[in-house]
Amino acid sequence: MQICIPVLEDRGLDSRVSGHFGSAPAFMIVDTDSGTCRVLGNHNEHHAHGMCQPLAALAGETVDGIIVGGIGMGALMKLQAAGITVYRAVHPTVAETIAAFRDGSLQPVGQDEACAAHHGHHQH
Repeated sequence: MQICIPVLEDRGLDSRVSGHFGSAPAFMIVDTDSGTCRVLGNHNEHHAHGMCQPLAALAGETVDGIIVGGIGMGALMKLQAAGITVYRAVHPTVAETIAAFRDGSLQPVGQDEACAAHHGHHQH
């Protein structure tokens, strides 16, 4: 599976997970089968509130799931409509997050858990 995790910097599997999808400077794309990872810049990082275009941010990358600290309702709905499952990140690094994904302990984000209008940029 190809999993996307918003990150604060490119430190490979040691990268810190960003607190919010839309404002993350980069995304780590991890192949959960091989364990390989690569970074992708967020092509939609500087958008007006509520105007996140998650598929544009991913620049055409195909991913099976996204693991986030937080995400706005609009972005969540667009990803879900594209058939991409969004999971809640609960660990600080990509390595720990992928381990939790592999062991099945991450939960999908529900629409009632999306960030509100004044979410700020923090871990949820």
